[in-house]
Amino acid sequence: MKEIADQLKTVLDKFIPLLEAIPEETLLRKPGPKKWSKKEIIGHLVDSALCNIRRFVVAQYEDAPYIIYEQDRSVAIAGYQDYEIGNLVQLWVLLNRHIGVILSKADDAASHRICRTNNEVPHTLQWIAKDYIRHLFHHLHQVCDLDPVAYT
Repeated sequence: MKEIADQLKTVLDKFIPLLEAIPEETLLRKPGPKKWSKKEIIGHLVDSALCNIRRFVVAQYEDAPYIIYEQDRSVAIAGYQDYEIGNLVQLWVLLNRHIGVILSKADDAASHRICRTNNEVPHTLQWIAKDYIRHLFHHLHQVCDLDPVAYT
C-alpha cells in the first residue's frame, strides 16, 4: 500500500498547480443540464476521498463493512458549484494527503481486508486503493483538459 501512497503523492504534486491555474469561469461551465461542471467534479473528488478514507480505516477493524457513495445526490447536496475554488482544492488536497498517510501505514494484512462498496463484488483495500488512483486520473484529466483516461 506504500507504493499506492507514493503514487498518490505524485498525483497531488502534478495536479495541484494545474487545478489552481484553471480560471473560475472555466470551472463553473456545465457541458449540459445534467452534467457536472469542473468545479463539481472536484467536489465529487472530495466526496470520493471522504468515502474512501472511511473505507480504508473502517475495513481495517471491521469485517467487510458496507460503505457506499451516492455520487449525484452527494454532489447536489454539498453545493460544490458555490464553493470558493481555493478552499475546494485545499480540501481535496488535505483529504488526499490524509489518505496517503493511512495507506502508507497499512500493513500487508490490511491490504487484503475486504470492503463492500456500490459494486456487487466486494474488493480488497489494495484493489480499492488502486481503483481510487485510476478514478483520480480519469477525473483530473477531465478537469484539466488533458487526454482522456478511461475509467471502468
